Amino acid sequence: MKELNSYFKSSDPIKGVYGDFIVTSEDKKEVLLYRFSIISCALFFSIGLAQWFINGSSQVWICFAGLVISLGLSLKWIHIYLRRLHQALVLFWVIGCIGLGVITYHFGLTNVVHGLQENPKWVFLVGPIFVSLTGVGFKEFFCFRRIEAIGITIFIPIAFIGHLTELTNEKFTFALLALSALLLLILGIRKFDLPAEADVGDKSVFDFLESQRILNTPDVETS
Repeated sequence: MKELNSYFKSSDPIKGVYGDFIVTSEDKKEVLLYRFSIISCALFFSIGLAQWFINGSSQVWICFAGLVISLGLSLKWIHIYLRRLHQALVLFWVIGCIGLGVITYHFGLTNVVHGLQENPKWVFLVGPIFVSLTGVGFKEFFCFRRIEAIGITIFIPIAFIGHLTELTNEKFTFALLALSALLLLILGIRKFDLPAEADVGDKSVFDFLESQRILNTPDVETS
């Protein structure tokens, strides 16, 4: 308990590019939630693929739903300097969720994965979800240079584009997805070795960019 409390203790002042800042206990809670979201996403991804391989695709929708929810939560708590990029990843996730709803309505809940497997063109509707996941992988590689992160950034797009265009067979696509799930799990586990401050980043940059955004936002006239 004492060790946990020390984790959530606010940091000493840290020198940033645009001034000193403090990583608060609330910041550290968000980091922990982000890391648990990434781990959950990786576990749902891995278990879903294993279940698909062993028992078929009829119940994989449960893990698919868990993956989507976990990814959405990770996007809520992720720290990205560029506000527009963060918003874009969230927008892709929302569009993908809408697409998933359409596919579920069309094929039925237990036939979602089978429908995507047999009808590659429908992958286009859920692709934005995995664009968001790829974006998370790219952010992790850009910030921490983790090799497993660049693997996610490369293998997921290849798997989905290959299946969508029918240029690759099912075994190749499944192998790439399985490798991506494994890399995501490794990424999630290794994140717990990092101090919370690493995931928060330079808060003075966030503050500077936010102040610039406010200055560049025209005042809304009220009557």
